[in-house]
Amino acid sequence: MKCLILAAGYATRLYPLTENFPKPLLKVLDKSIMDWIVDDLEESGKIDEIIVVSNHKFIHFFEEWKETKKTKITLIDDGTTSNENRLGAMADIQLVIEKLQIDEDLMVLAGDNVLDFSLKRFIDFFEEKKRTCVTSYYEEDLNKIKKCASIKIDNNNRVLEMIEKPANPTSHLCCPAFYIYAKEDVKMVKKAIEEGCNIDVPGSFINYLYTRSEIYDYQMPGRRYDIGNLESYEFVNQNYKGIIK
Repeated sequence: MKCLILAAGYATRLYPLTENFPKPLLKVLDKSIMDWIVDDLEESGKIDEIIVVSNHKFIHFFEEWKETKKTKITLIDDGTTSNENRLGAMADIQLVIEKLQIDEDLMVLAGDNVLDFSLKRFIDFFEEKKRTCVTSYYEEDLNKIKKCASIKIDNNNRVLEMIEKPANPTSHLCCPAFYIYAKEDVKMVKKAIEEGCNIDVPGSFINYLYTRSEIYDYQMPGRRYDIGNLESYEFVNQNYKGIIK
């Protein structure tokens, strides 16, 4: 299995920290956000290649970072230089699939979150289901659900519905950008984009796919820390304790 980490955004809500530096390489405690993700994947022994898609403005930072890792790291420059000409998450995913001719199971992760549990558990869940899988966590405040993707599942954890930024949420399950696409669904990304899938939102592919393929939900056994603005970055540095194995 390969893992694609999305790191091509410009993180304008974190200015001035990210005006000339990529958010995934910001430090959380003693490591960068990206290191927390990649080190965990390295230890899992489940991933044979990690692909990082970045933009042209920040790619050189990742080239330097790459030299510090043990796992095979492939960098893809999406050619963009600003928030105004960015490709969008789904367009970046398809760029990587085409450029590297990926024809196998593919984990896709947001590069701006840290977790306090190992992703090995998610991969184990996927290996049991052998179908595309997503992650979710319970969010008590329905107003917060309005800003993310909401899902409904059945008793077997199959996704029955997914709505991006619902105006009137009816589920407390929030679905962040941590997915594993089964091999047979990887080829569907291009078709989804051609049929109008929102290229800015990674969850839009899952929204497209759940009515066409079986998708299963892995409910996070721990906490996900989303680093979206200066306040959340300060919070994670004050409260994050690392990954609990």
